Amino acid sequence: MKALIAYLSYSGNTEEVAHMIDDKLHQEDITTVVHEIGLDMPVDAELFDIIFIGTFTWEYGETPDEVKDFVLEIGYKPDNVYVFGTGDTQFGGEDLFCLAATKLARFYHSKHDPLKIEQSPRGMQEMSVTNWLEGVLDDVRSYT
Repeated sequence: MKALIAYLSYSGNTEEVAHMIDDKLHQEDITTVVHEIGLDMPVDAELFDIIFIGTFTWEYGETPDEVKDFVLEIGYKPDNVYVFGTGDTQFGGEDLFCLAATKLARFYHSKHDPLKIEQSPRGMQEMSVTNWLEGVLDDVRSYT
């Protein structure tokens, strides 16, 4: 199995989640490619069994332009996309918290709810990453 972990991060929080996912997938003997959206060369999404897209929420619930451009680069709506996001409930409250991740998951008709992390995934939230990823992998295995 081969997984793409594409992410955009300004503060480092979303990048940290991406690398946690990468580490955990390696423990499952899944080959990964970590792709920093906007900086790395474009990738062919069709080469991957699982695609993870990570984003933060910009301004008032928006998906950052770089992530929108990445979605256009993919060029189609694969059915193997899972979304994770980081956010801050202090800015905009619960209504805007990780709204970009929610929008992306809805756009891709993701088979699993998006992972939503408050700022950094350290501490208690690390278990949230693990549990979410286990659920995603269970979903993937049930479809293959």
